[in-house]
Amino acid sequence: MKIGWFTSAGGEGSLGLFESTLNAINARNINGSISFVFINKDYGENKNSDKFMDIVQHNKIPLITFSSKKFKESNKKNWSELRSNFDHKIINLLDDYTVNIAVQAGYMLIAPLLCKHFTTINIHPALPGETIGTWKKAIWDVIEKKSYETGAMVHVSTQKVDEGPVISFGRYSLNDENFREEWKIIERMSIKEIKDKYGEDLRLFNLIRQKGLIFERKLLSETLARISNNQISLKNNNPVDLSASIS
Repeated sequence: MKIGWFTSAGGEGSLGLFESTLNAINARNINGSISFVFINKDYGENKNSDKFMDIVQHNKIPLITFSSKKFKESNKKNWSELRSNFDHKIINLLDDYTVNIAVQAGYMLIAPLLCKHFTTINIHPALPGETIGTWKKAIWDVIEKKSYETGAMVHVSTQKVDEGPVISFGRYSLNDENFREEWKIIERMSIKEIKDKYGEDLRLFNLIRQKGLIFERKLLSETLARISNNQISLKNNNPVDLSASIS
């Protein structure tokens, strides 16, 4: 299975997903290879993306970059007017590469044309039917609802953000000994009070984030492994619960 990789390379989340997938390929758990990595930044724009690029090149994987920031600045239009043109540029840059599946892992651009051109999957840090939006929003929703269980899902990317058909998901507990005391601290507080007093420095917020990062890496790797071995179909209408496999 030939994999195309799209990322904005913003931090430890996107890098961890890439490295865990690469490790699974090298261990032959995933029957495939990464044909290219596309990053919507140029070298020198961000230290995190620079580090990501260095790792890609160290592993001798073709790296393609095209800066969305510079594209917006040079065209001086709203992103909604430029998005299709930007996607067309990317598709042209990737014209020489043939892939079976593309992965959006920390790719922070809505890309409707890419979803049409490539069969694309996305990792999302919430269970099916739960939060649509960023990982930060997903964590705050969990805290507001006092949910002692959350999870992540892999879905087919469509023009509707985070709403494509789900192919796999997994659940994990937020009620073990590492979390119980942290829940007690905020049990009588509203979400506004919590945000005003602690913000993202809240220890519970960061514990959920760290557990989610580890879980999402396992979920994506296991999903890609099963796709590569024909155990999961992208056309399957029944999402596969992988909780037990990656707990």
